[in-house]
Amino acid sequence: MAVLNYVLTKVFGSENERTLKKIIPLAQHISSLEPTIEKLSDEQLQMKTPEFREKLSQGAELDDILPEAFAVVREASRRVTKMRHFDVQLIGGIVLHQGKIAEMTTGEGKTLVATLPAYLNALTKKGVHIVTVNDYLARRDSEWMGPIYKFLGLTVGVIQHDSSTQDRQIGYHSDIAYGTNNEFGFDYLRDNMKYDLRDYVQREHNFAIVDEVDSILIDEARTPLIISGPAEESTDKYYKIDRIIPRLKKDSDYNVDEKANSVTLTDEGIAHAERFLGIQNLYDPNNMDWLHHIHQGLKAHALFELDVDYVIKDGQVIIVDEFTGRLMPGRRYSDGLHQALEAKENVKIESENQTLATITLQNYFRMYKKLAGMTGTAETEAVEFGKIYNLDVLVIPTNKDLIRISYPDVVYRTEKEKFNSVVEEIQKMNGTGRPVLVGTVSIEKSERLSGLLKRTGIKHVVLNAKYHEKEAEIVSQAGQRAAVTIATNMAGRGTDIVLGSGVAENGGLHIIGTERHEARRIDNQLRGRAGRQGDPGSSKFYLSLEDDLMRIFGSDRIAPIMQRLGMEEGVPIEHKLVTRSIEHAQKQVEARNFEIRKHLLEYDDVMNKQREAVYGLRRKVLEEESHTEYIMDLCEDILKWQVEERCAQHDPQDWDAEALANDLRGQFGIDVDAGKLRELETLENVHDFVYQKLEQIYSEKKNMLGAERWAIHERLLMLHVIDTQWKDHLYGLDHLKEGIGFRGYGQRDPLIEYKKESFQLFEEMMNRMEEEIVKYVFMTQLQSSEEAPRITRAPRAVQFSGPSLEAAVVTAVRKGQKIGRNDPCPCGSGQKYKKCCGARA
Repeated sequence: MAVLNYVLTKVFGSENERTLKKIIPLAQHISSLEPTIEKLSDEQLQMKTPEFREKLSQGAELDDILPEAFAVVREASRRVTKMRHFDVQLIGGIVLHQGKIAEMTTGEGKTLVATLPAYLNALTKKGVHIVTVNDYLARRDSEWMGPIYKFLGLTVGVIQHDSSTQDRQIGYHSDIAYGTNNEFGFDYLRDNMKYDLRDYVQREHNFAIVDEVDSILIDEARTPLIISGPAEESTDKYYKIDRIIPRLKKDSDYNVDEKANSVTLTDEGIAHAERFLGIQNLYDPNNMDWLHHIHQGLKAHALFELDVDYVIKDGQVIIVDEFTGRLMPGRRYSDGLHQALEAKENVKIESENQTLATITLQNYFRMYKKLAGMTGTAETEAVEFGKIYNLDVLVIPTNKDLIRISYPDVVYRTEKEKFNSVVEEIQKMNGTGRPVLVGTVSIEKSERLSGLLKRTGIKHVVLNAKYHEKEAEIVSQAGQRAAVTIATNMAGRGTDIVLGSGVAENGGLHIIGTERHEARRIDNQLRGRAGRQGDPGSSKFYLSLEDDLMRIFGSDRIAPIMQRLGMEEGVPIEHKLVTRSIEHAQKQVEARNFEIRKHLLEYDDVMNKQREAVYGLRRKVLEEESHTEYIMDLCEDILKWQVEERCAQHDPQDWDAEALANDLRGQFGIDVDAGKLRELETLENVHDFVYQKLEQIYSEKKNMLGAERWAIHERLLMLHVIDTQWKDHLYGLDHLKEGIGFRGYGQRDPLIEYKKESFQLFEEMMNRMEEEIVKYVFMTQLQSSEEAPRITRAPRAVQFSGPSLEAAVVTAVRKGQKIGRNDPCPCGSGQKYKKCCGARA
């Protein structure tokens, strides 16, 4: 097969070559427009932007205006930055516009290439994101390329780690926004935790160009973005509730329905609980958290049995699988139930951070309608880019021929021998005046080498990734005569090494690699620092059998070769067999890391659908002015289910009317006599009778507060329930994921098991969410007094002289606080809530 592929490539050319042949005529067409565009005045050139936008509004496609738009950007860049795009850079720009990855050798001007597709796609007014690896490069590139866009009438924004919400909104609503992958991803998560659409910073995910795409979409994709917070403000609440539960009596204070696995407080139980807790109204919005924990505590005591549903082992509550009887370590009940069991059994209640919002970088970037990337090294990961992101990799030819010399690897027995040889090589190059860039795999190794160089008196600079501004400055000076720069793998990206005077004639920059990295492209990135834009240069890797890669992955293949070739102390081995064996070891590691990333994505894909559903519901709640129809639809569904469950028999005398009355009291807070329910005779009559009551209660609440304030109150209440349930669901999924691997011992695929169980948990969460929303809406006790605190948001038309009620409520909700009338107002005024924002409610 390999021979056949070789023959076909020789006859028809590689796929890369065939694709380039299709693009080259388009690049030639762009160049043919240059004489015409050059004749335009600045004003005429600037008027091209509104002209292009007008064409798009009349039905033209971006591809229709691409040649002229690229020619305009090339000319604008020549006038503003004195840089003119090479023809190969036009090819790179076309590839990016097509939603592909352009592999361009270091020094070929990737930053300038991005201006072409960024301008073209920004003409749609839907926004373009240019993603960089750190804040410094985002700011530098926006300042460096920004004048081109601004000259042509586009707006440019930059998102930094310390940017305010207002600055982020301005940045994201610019035509082109620069920022890091982390800032873009976390802003998406933060937006979906906000309580007002006006606080959102991002808009639609239209088009992203990812610089150093292999670093962001491959290296960093092994770690998901997570916003976390304390699982509970204090575990004391669970202990306090647990002391109350034994004082509540079954059948008089609460009813247990083992079939439905539920517990309901009676009116008498509510009164007792209020007295025990020292609060006036358990159903006051500020006390809903207490109510929730009481219900969970009752379930822990009344429905869960030690050594049946769970066991105590090593001071932990461990769930017992109800179907297999096996222990499920790592699994935890959600919604505070597990903590209630821990309190019941008097073991340590786990206080830990829990996930509030999370997304993998893979799933974040797959949200964009179009995604493109550029790097100097992507071809080795082409399979992963294709499978995960549906991105093709196209290798762009260099502007000038590459004349860098790549010497074979040299391998020593020990690390000490290797470093001694590296120092000798540096001394040799330094003596001729050639600059040297030494790559190390860790800061520790760079400091070790620095110590050896100090003993020889060679001046050098050690570069790490702590200060990006300093990093760029040092790398930019690394091409001067006799310069010696030691850099870790993470350092030096995004900045070209320009050769100083006379250096090119002396052989150019010499690269020394002190170890092979797990991924071949990291080695290629180091090599790529030399030989930019047709400059001379060379590279050589020094390895030892004690290197991690060689020791862990290559020893079984390389050691026998060493024995055959013979190794003496201080004498290296240079052989193609060794180089090939090292590459084989690297491919093994790359394959393993790909599996890790794929595994992470497979699990996140399960959650991704759930995340989209919850965030979609959340967005709908924020967008709609009235939620009456949604709430009443939920009421009807829940009521229908309750009636059918309790009144399934044909004869009304066989109905479980008492249980239905309890259900209605627990869910809606309404009292209906069981005898009255039987008198209604049919399910339809029962449904209609109760539903009319619910409509009446709902209307009364709405009228008492006023339609506008009621809608705001409902919206905040619904968002609070959604966020709480989603947070608890993520908490449950975290623990499910931790323990799911044990299923493999039972000959079951952990991923399939995870999909099934997470879907079941999600369905339960959605049902719970809907029931909680309805319960809170109908249980909320409203007061008509002007001084009564209400969890509502002040309409825009209402102006206060002091802090707004919105600030108080949103701040409190974000921090997970419950606001009591006598508590300090969360708006920061220093007054009690009832005399500050509460009084102005």
